[in-house]
Amino acid sequence: MSARVKEILSWYGSDSPGTLAKMYRMLMHGRLAGTGRLCVLPVDQGFEHGPARSFAPNPPGYDPRYHIEMAIEGGFSAYACPLGAMEVVAREYAGQVPLILKCNSHESLHGDPEPLPAVTATVDDALRLGCDAIGFTIYPGSSRALEGYEQLRELTAEAKAAGLMVVVWSYPRGGDLTSVGETAIDVVAYAAQIACQMGAHIVKVKPPTNDFSAPALEQMYRANKIPTATLAERFAHVVQSAFDGRRIIIFSGGAKASDKEIIDTAKAIKAGNGFGSIMGRNIFQRSRSAALKLAADVMKIYAGK
Repeated sequence: MSARVKEILSWYGSDSPGTLAKMYRMLMHGRLAGTGRLCVLPVDQGFEHGPARSFAPNPPGYDPRYHIEMAIEGGFSAYACPLGAMEVVAREYAGQVPLILKCNSHESLHGDPEPLPAVTATVDDALRLGCDAIGFTIYPGSSRALEGYEQLRELTAEAKAAGLMVVVWSYPRGGDLTSVGETAIDVVAYAAQIACQMGAHIVKVKPPTNDFSAPALEQMYRANKIPTATLAERFAHVVQSAFDGRRIIIFSGGAKASDKEIIDTAKAIKAGNGFGSIMGRNIFQRSRSAALKLAADVMKIYAGK
């Protein structure tokens, strides 16, 4: 065990040996093993956005086996997907990469300005399929957010009792938030704090912009001299908001971006003491060779190579 991984595990003193073993396995797996950083491949877009929108740009992606093979070959820290896709791959690839079972989802066939995803999998499913963690999305700001928090509370208690990790996607949306406000620095930092307070072991948020949800929030940030001008500074503040960096926080890859944009974001995440990336579309919508090269380049940045 590296000194950095030992330090990270020490932050989770209330967790059981079973949960800590799962965390150790994830932090010691793949190209980033021992660095204290993670690079996760999530593929839940087929459920969330539909198969053609997700996989038509790279048709091999219609097969769930393609994605887990990419996670294994690319040296990712973990692979995440919903129940159905996990059932396709769990037996054939058992033990080859840490698994995160996404336990709630919603679909985009109708607009939903106040989202509340359906619970689509259980802790028992995660145990049956050999997963190391459950994943769950919350939408801070939604008028239905409190119900989502209660769902997460129940699953978190079950997961921790069973020795599993909890990974929370925290995506502000709905309510009084504008589309700009969803990724404003104050809102993203708040979303990270909420997920930590809900008991998440790993938190996933979107990269924050240098916008604010209200003039009063900007004034407060300026009065307290919180730096937000650069992307690295904003990442650092979000990490600070995750119990002063004592919870693992990783950042989503977002919409399709160029290789340079992704590399520059990874450099900023590292400079801001972020723990890594969770990249979906920017991996599986590229050709296999291009995706593997991009993933390797990102992980070299996090590994300091």
